[in-house]
Order: sequence, then structure tokens, then C-alpha cells
Amino acid sequence: MFFKWIKQNLKVKTFLGTSENAVQTQLWIAMCVYLLLAWLKFKSKLGLSAQQMLRLLQMNLFERRNLDHLFRPPQITPNPQLALL
Repeated sequence: MFFKWIKQNLKVKTFLGTSENAVQTQLWIAMCVYLLLAWLKFKSKLGLSAQQMLRLLQMNLFERRNLDHLFRPPQITPNPQLALL
């Protein structure tokens, strides 16, 4: 299941290097990304899938944002105009 998810979402279709060290390094990096996403999913409790969280991280890759703020549930502010209806 882990390797299937890596191939589908992290785009590890082929290995960049041919040496044993290069392959192991690429797999370790993929495992770190997977564990980071699993931890963020557990901590955020948003109900997003790991793939949705990965896409959210990819969209905000070059923005300096705190991960807690990025995965915080949106705050709903009541609209005072709707209360009058």
C-alpha cells in the first residue's frame, strides 16, 4: 500500500540514480514525506485525504507559512446581515 501510494502521488515512477545509495536515498525521502503527511493529517483533523494535503502543500510550496495555519480548519464568521433575515 505504501509503495503504491508513493508511485501514484509522489511521482516515483523511476529512480533517478542507479546506485544502491541513490535508490535508498530516494525511498527514504519518500518515506519522510509520507510520514509528514500522515502526521499532519492526524494533527489537523480536517478530514482531508493524504493526496489532498499533498496538493495543498504543493500549491503553497514557495510561500512562507506555518503548517499549523495552513491546515487549520477555516473559521466561520457569522454575517450580521444574514441574522436580520
